[in-house]
Amino acid sequence: MTQIQTTRFTVMSMNVHKGLSPLHRHSTIYQLRQKMRSHHPDILFLQELQQEHRGRIRRFGQWPITELTDFLSEDFWHDWHYGKNVEYPDGHHGNAILSKRPLFKGNNYDISAYRFEKRGLLHSMIQFDGLAPAIHCFCVHLALFERGRERQVGEIIRYIEELTGGAPTIVAGDFNDWRNRVGSPMRDAGFNEVFEVLTGAPARTFPSVKPILPMDRIYVRGLKIHSVEILHEWLKLSDHLGIAAELELE
Repeated sequence: MTQIQTTRFTVMSMNVHKGLSPLHRHSTIYQLRQKMRSHHPDILFLQELQQEHRGRIRRFGQWPITELTDFLSEDFWHDWHYGKNVEYPDGHHGNAILSKRPLFKGNNYDISAYRFEKRGLLHSMIQFDGLAPAIHCFCVHLALFERGRERQVGEIIRYIEELTGGAPTIVAGDFNDWRNRVGSPMRDAGFNEVFEVLTGAPARTFPSVKPILPMDRIYVRGLKIHSVEILHEWLKLSDHLGIAAELELE
């Protein structure tokens, strides 16, 4: 009798608010690193990651002098992929994917809906073993306005269809979609949102001190969903709460 091998893994997504507390008073990047590591996610999707900011070093003193992806992943996550979305005199921020497995790095696609609001779709692939199919990972941060999000979701789905060939796919990030209008086109494209599947509704993650709006999502296609979690204990580390899910690849 042939035994079927399965692979379970954990993913986490969070808007890290550039490593600052909800009111921008304190640096939280060291606490964020500790908290994220304590959950041992195999794949980490981050939005508003302050990859470089010289002013933070001058203001807080203990701000990491290396790029934040290096600082966060050091001796824990094997590989990382960063996509710059917004650049300014002191530095830049964007989306990032960190992984305990080697990443096959794709591109950071410009999906900005407005000139004043730069947004990107970061794409990577991860393979857990030589026999399993690669998992396509997309990290995203959508626009503040609904019409812009509608256009962006259409672009995202087109990129996914062009790039994945029907392979297992994860789309995670800050969707800014408090009215849950993104869900319908994503379902039409074959995706399930992990919290909707297991709890009946997306996770309420914003604002972190009193979360009432379902902003952050993890959409999956071609993967089993085993459990989900809202990271409530992180309420002072960002203006969003983190979310996590245990998934399975057969």
